[in-house]
Amino acid sequence: MTDSSWRDTLRALPVFAGELPGFNTDAAPDSPIPLVEEWLSYAIDSEISQPHAMTLATAGADGVPSARTLILKDVTDEGLWFSTLDNSPKGRELAANPNAALTLYWREHGRQIRVTGSIEKGPREVSEKDFLARKPSARAAAIAGPESEILSSQEKFLERVEEAKAILDFRPDFVPDEWNAYVVKPQTVEFWQASRDRDQIRLRYSREASGWAKNLLWP
Repeated sequence: MTDSSWRDTLRALPVFAGELPGFNTDAAPDSPIPLVEEWLSYAIDSEISQPHAMTLATAGADGVPSARTLILKDVTDEGLWFSTLDNSPKGRELAANPNAALTLYWREHGRQIRVTGSIEKGPREVSEKDFLARKPSARAAAIAGPESEILSSQEKFLERVEEAKAILDFRPDFVPDEWNAYVVKPQTVEFWQASRDRDQIRLRYSREASGWAKNLLWP
């Protein structure tokens, strides 16, 4: 397919289907976390597929960005939580540059939430509880080998997973020291709502010394 035909094909694709919810920015709370919870609850109640999937963007000391989709683990007054291994690529990038951006996107509602902020590790007990709540197969895969390193074959992976399962069978409460829960402590939170005529409603919260400032943004 040529570049021009790809452009035409992509431009012709439908963007949203069904009714889109409204967004009354005048009724928005004074801080962003309650609105995050409201939009997330609405997505869950609407039975949207994977409403807790979010894209996390990080950068190391060299400033080169990388992004991946993972699972939102919790929402608290502190911020939004996820978990990973310290020795994973994102873990190493966060150690060098403890700042990140994340996006939650709900296509069916024409909504996204964009967050930027600093990253902190959570208490050890939170990390342990998170790891032990994972399915046995997910725990085994996490400790089977170095994440994102070159894998010689799928057979090697399956072999290492079986070895990891044996460890977990012997020590069901085992949690690797490298496993950590992280919280994104927001500095900015933007709520983005699409509408049928392609207009957008954008509301951004920015953290200030005295609290949160709220501003509408041009689409």
